[in-house]
Amino acid sequence: MRIGKRGERWLTRWLVAALVGAGLWMGGAVCRAQENPLDEVHTPAPPPPPKTPEQAKPVIEGAENAARYATSRRDARIRVDVNLVLVPATVTDPMNRLVTGLDKDNFQVFDNNVGQVIKNFSTEDAPVSIGIVFDLSGSMSSKFQRARKALDAFLRTSNPKDEFFVVGFNDRPAVIVDYTSDVDDIDARMVMLKPENRTALIDAVYLGVDKLRQAKYDRKALLIISDGGDNRSRYTEGELRREVRESDVQIYSIGIFDQYAPTTEEQMGPVLLSDICDMTGGRMFRVLDLNDLGDIAARISAELRNEYVIGYTPSDMRKDGNWRKLKIRLVPPPGLPPLTVHNRQGYYAPTE
Repeated sequence: MRIGKRGERWLTRWLVAALVGAGLWMGGAVCRAQENPLDEVHTPAPPPPPKTPEQAKPVIEGAENAARYATSRRDARIRVDVNLVLVPATVTDPMNRLVTGLDKDNFQVFDNNVGQVIKNFSTEDAPVSIGIVFDLSGSMSSKFQRARKALDAFLRTSNPKDEFFVVGFNDRPAVIVDYTSDVDDIDARMVMLKPENRTALIDAVYLGVDKLRQAKYDRKALLIISDGGDNRSRYTEGELRREVRESDVQIYSIGIFDQYAPTTEEQMGPVLLSDICDMTGGRMFRVLDLNDLGDIAARISAELRNEYVIGYTPSDMRKDGNWRKLKIRLVPPPGLPPLTVHNRQGYYAPTE
């Protein structure tokens, strides 16, 4: 098609205007990215579509060789038939102290109330992929320095082969430190942060659980350090509970709660954190004295390094994708006081 000189001049003006407009749009995007320090790092993508039970099965793992190959790179997923269910568990005494040294015979496992034969039993200090969800909202201003030191105590008492990432959150969550085993690098980045603005706790935990899908190790844990309460999230509590239930992540939290919570959100914060920890076999530790933060963080690290991992092949081999309840009963050695076992509440069976 041929155009005259007038058409050529019109086409030239149109191209110049389009290029200038694109330049202005890009410049505006750069300016907006500098308004908040958390914009300088990776922010969460839009929520993924709901997972099917096949995508969500949390503790179903393949045979030993399959697991070894699958964990040799990030984003690997084990896609095998029903094999072994692995259940991490910790045991505490009436003083809430960690109990170690128990044997396979001290445990009984029930899958949907049916007793199972324990085929694998381990207390090995295997490496863990750990996500840190750290509260950077304005209410943490007076607690930030001690909370940061508590995080440092946790990192430095972990297995040297553990890998970590950090999600910071105020008005929205962002990955401020990606997967690394360099504890000094994490500490250096945390020093530069400043608490401010509101609290998107639910969004931050959701992002942390989702980020652990990229973990290098089979064992995955999330540590939440927060003073509780949510007043900014897009996700709801129900959506978070479903995400946690479908994951294979063990969640611990350090709750630095104010004695008198003035808002409904702050009053419900401890309940939410306690519930999601119990669902996964982890625990919430309430901080009564800020001076105890470091000891609590080191204690959580010790629990992760001293878990019992119990494996069994389910007697129900149906691939129906249904939720199956897990229960572990203790048979303690004679002379010990009553003990408490902490473990995940269940898992989703695979599908055809």
